[in-house]
Amino acid sequence: MEKAMHQSHGMGYAEYAQNHKKRMDVEVSREADYRKSQLIYADIQRKLKK
Repeated sequence: MEKAMHQSHGMGYAEYAQNHKKRMDVEVSREADYRKSQLIYADIQRKLKK
């Protein structure tokens, strides 16, 4: 998990847990990625139904 945190967000879990601002930045980024993936999924589903 620590390695994935460094690769994805450039910080370790300890830093993430201690700094509220950085934690919120990571969560905003995760939310944006999730929404983007949902749009891609919906687009693929729409194309498959044609």
